[in-house]
Amino acid sequence: MQHILHILQPLFDRYGYLAVFMTIFLEDFGVPMPGETTLVVGSLLAARGGLNIFAFAGIAWAAAVLGDNVGYAIGRYGARSLILGVGRFIFLSERKVEAVERVFRRWGPLLVIVSRFIELLRQLNGIVAGMVRMPWRRFLAFNALGAGLWVAFWATLAFELGLRVRSTGSVLRHLDLLFIALFVVAAVSILLSRLILQRRSAVTEPRS
Repeated sequence: MQHILHILQPLFDRYGYLAVFMTIFLEDFGVPMPGETTLVVGSLLAARGGLNIFAFAGIAWAAAVLGDNVGYAIGRYGARSLILGVGRFIFLSERKVEAVERVFRRWGPLLVIVSRFIELLRQLNGIVAGMVRMPWRRFLAFNALGAGLWVAFWATLAFELGLRVRSTGSVLRHLDLLFIALFVVAAVSILLSRLILQRRSAVTEPRS
């Protein structure tokens, strides 16, 4: 979608890596920000010489790890009522929170990695890990790995696409296809996360 590039590019041109860092950092503890879109657009701009791809990827990775650690601290030390109060604005009921907690207790480290690629679970990742008292060092290790895989996947895909096309028009035409793929991935991941939460809630819901 060309208008997204036109919106984000001036931010990157003006604030550079700070815009990259803040967008991904904020998204990673629940603030609704375009994290994956930032990775895609930033990598395309890097392919055109606007940013250094290695600096971009490193900053994106650091922002993702730090953002999730803020979420971990919120989950571990924040009031549960506060978390649930905020959760109602994103349709996150107490039952869904409890379902996520049960999944984390069972699959902890693996889910920390996998949830990085799943919309909604990515934003809840650190918060829920803190709420279930996952050891911080374990969370940090698997979170760093998951963030690295997430950044590497989207940055490599978009950067290679940017290198393979020559004209601006060609970039924009391919960008539409890339954002369609991004939208499909996001939609499927949201559906999967909701199905997981609903299934866990149904399994544990007391029968009358």
